Amino acid sequence: MGRVTRSQLTDLPSALGLPVALLIALILAGLAFGLPVLDQSVPAERAVPSGEPYEVGAGVTIVPPHGATLDLTGTRPGRERGTALFRLGPVQYAIAVQPFKGDLTAAAVRLRQRITGTSGYQVNGTQLAASTAGGLAGLQGGYSAGDRDGRYTVFVAHGFTIEVTVSGDDQELGNTLPAIDASIRTLRFEGGR
Repeated sequence: MGRVTRSQLTDLPSALGLPVALLIALILAGLAFGLPVLDQSVPAERAVPSGEPYEVGAGVTIVPPHGATLDLTGTRPGRERGTALFRLGPVQYAIAVQPFKGDLTAAAVRLRQRITGTSGYQVNGTQLAASTAGGLAGLQGGYSAGDRDGRYTVFVAHGFTIEVTVSGDDQELGNTLPAIDASIRTLRFEGGR
């Protein structure tokens, strides 16, 4: 029976080690360069069916305005909370729902503080009453930041706050507000889903 030397024992793993290491390096390089290219090839916006409710999260639905697209980079549906970001040209229309222990006034104060906490943003005028077609009561107001204007609406329902923010330049916002107001009136809370 022949003897196996130490160098013979170590030759086999090193012979296999180099091709395996090269294969792993190729796979990692493919992931490092391929995934960003794949990510950029997938569109960030998706058309939404006209006239159909979109579920934001936590049982909250809204019918987006005709011609709106869903921006997937700012949309996160979920059971306990969710966000949806729609775009109507350059106008952003966002809805966020999350658990909240407080009343409508506290929710409005919190949203206004978050808006004014962003550098350059200020709340304009007074708050007004708002409501949905289903009878959900809320508060709405306006804000501005440089060359962009915005509107916010906030509702509280069964332990959740529903925040709606809209922003765009003055002219574009003015052109889309009637469609957005009609969309906000379709907002429904169907909790317990």
